[in-house]
Amino acid sequence: MRQVETLGPIVGAAPVIPVVVLEDALAAVPMARALVAGGLPAIEVTLRTAAAMDAIRAIAAEVEGAIVGAGTVLGEAQFAEAEKAGARFAVSPGATPALLYAAGEAGIPLMPGAATASEAMALFDEGFGILKFFPAEPAGGRAFLAALAQPLPAIRFCPTGGITAESAPAYLALPNVVCVGGSWVVPKEAVAGGDWKRIERLARSATGMRG
Repeated sequence: MRQVETLGPIVGAAPVIPVVVLEDALAAVPMARALVAGGLPAIEVTLRTAAAMDAIRAIAAEVEGAIVGAGTVLGEAQFAEAEKAGARFAVSPGATPALLYAAGEAGIPLMPGAATASEAMALFDEGFGILKFFPAEPAGGRAFLAALAQPLPAIRFCPTGGITAESAPAYLALPNVVCVGGSWVVPKEAVAGGDWKRIERLARSATGMRG
């Protein structure tokens, strides 16, 4: 599968992908440098703010070792803009035919979201073997993913949504979980206060979560 070949090394780079919401693009570079220094090179910048594209552009251009991706990609236009800004992967909370078509035309991989077995099976049939499980905790959490491991052994997941530093290791222990997405490594107050050392410490702690 092309998606697995291109996305696999990205999601396998570390056990945690930080899920980042940035209000100020000026914080993007020092934040990303702190995450990379802490051992988390793959960074998902969500397209939920006006600063997101500028943040992706800055990280891609200025942060050595960073693998910046665009999160909350909802359509073809966002996909194309994110790729042009320098994103190396895209993440969506779900999937639509238009988005999957855009992924087929793009030069970067998409990790589409699924919350049910049927959605996961349909996406696998379309060539997507690595999926975002979202929203992880409300959709059934670790128990749900554990139940999918035997009937859907070829599909790998990155659960995101409600995962904490305390719950992440249990997810990572599952055979069908390649990594987890979490915002706890980039606390809003740390970004607002420019506390990059704290973010680096949290990132370093996250790298040891997979035993």
